[in-house]
Amino acid sequence: MTTNVMTVEPSEDVVFAFEKLMKHRISALPVLEEGKLVGIVTASDLGHNLILDNYELGTTVGEVMVRDVATVAPDETLGDAIEKMNDYSSDEGIINQLVVMSDGEMVGIIADGDIIRALKSL
Repeated sequence: MTTNVMTVEPSEDVVFAFEKLMKHRISALPVLEEGKLVGIVTASDLGHNLILDNYELGTTVGEVMVRDVATVAPDETLGDAIEKMNDYSSDEGIINQLVVMSDGEMVGIIADGDIIRALKSL
């Protein structure tokens, strides 16, 4: 997992959040409010909607974030993480990342790339 997680606040403008995702070449930003996880935004969701001009000027992350965030605990296995990614997926797409939570606090994020690297080293 990645422990130095870039985050965003709900009040952030979606354009700035998308720029942050692109600049740092990451696929998702957990949304924290007063240090607590309240949602997540992804590059694919924001980019798709920005291209289609689905957002009004001033739309915030809090207005468009996914509130039901897929999470995993640090002591869960790689298999558990893969299963959760599959379970949280829908017909519209897959989950590419899980926020790692310990005692109600975000401690990291695990992305599909992290899983692929872990499997490659086995």
